[in-house]
Amino acid sequence: MKNNNNNRFLWVLSISILLIFLVLLISLNLGSFKIAPLDVIKTLTGQGTSNFRMVIINLRLPRILIAILIGTALATAGVILQGVTRNDLADSGILGINSGAALFVVVYIYLINGNVYEGISNITIFTMPIVALCGAAFGAFLIYALSWNKGINSSRLILIGIGINIAFTSLLTVFQLKFSTQEFNRVMAWTQGSIWGVGWKYVYAIAPFIILIIILVVRKSKYLDVLTLGDEISKGLGIEVEKERRKLIIFAVILAGVSTSVAGSISFLGLVSPHIARKLVGPTHVKLIPISAVIGVLILLIGDTIARNILAPMEIPVGIVISIIGVPYFIYLMLKEN
Repeated sequence: MKNNNNNRFLWVLSISILLIFLVLLISLNLGSFKIAPLDVIKTLTGQGTSNFRMVIINLRLPRILIAILIGTALATAGVILQGVTRNDLADSGILGINSGAALFVVVYIYLINGNVYEGISNITIFTMPIVALCGAAFGAFLIYALSWNKGINSSRLILIGIGINIAFTSLLTVFQLKFSTQEFNRVMAWTQGSIWGVGWKYVYAIAPFIILIIILVVRKSKYLDVLTLGDEISKGLGIEVEKERRKLIIFAVILAGVSTSVAGSISFLGLVSPHIARKLVGPTHVKLIPISAVIGVLILLIGDTIARNILAPMEIPVGIVISIIGVPYFIYLMLKEN
């Protein structure tokens, strides 16, 4: 039985990675400047023309790497939050963690730069993840503190999280009125979830955070398995429940905050990915985390490819595409809960 589960895990992982590779090639090929798949491969191996190298290496490849990092981070954050709360509706975008990070980033850029995209300095780019972490942590603290009553009730946590999310989003909308019309539109697109305009510097800014935290989460996967059994059983097995829960929530906050610093608030990715993964490989977190991550990457890459090309040369925020998938699934889960 164990061998069958391992084989299933390897098959799912292999097929998912293959699909990611195919979507990656399609994404590098499509756009306002189309490049044939063979030319994409030649360019990636150092044999392409200077125009192809500029488009693929400088523009499309960093964007794809950002999508891979963010898809991994948000899906893993979703796994953590659903595990520690034992609630299938938990997601950093729904709970207000992402919107808290987005609010802090927008205020920070306005105060430091006075603009949203143009002329952002290297210092601003590399400090944005830290600022986003502060915003995400503030949101998580409010949710945790308001939900606490001799322990955490998962239903109360979700409802308070939704309320915090609405409050942060409203504050963000009010603050956006300080911007000019052009800047307002840019902020609006970014807060809906967008990876337009990212470059290699953004990859370097967030990759260390995400890679380190993912490693730590995988090492803590057994604690997630135990916490899903309930507090009493966890305590009976010698687990310091609140201590481990706080650690894991901090990991989720870091993953969500850092992702939001670059891509704005992408909701529902952390909701849908763990559910699909759980149906494919079961609830054991050492398998659930990597499968959720690759599914999150696959969904985000597909969503970004659609966002870039469906109304080309215009681009819609990828967060809207993900929400079109996620909202019906969220409603389905709400009805299922009741």
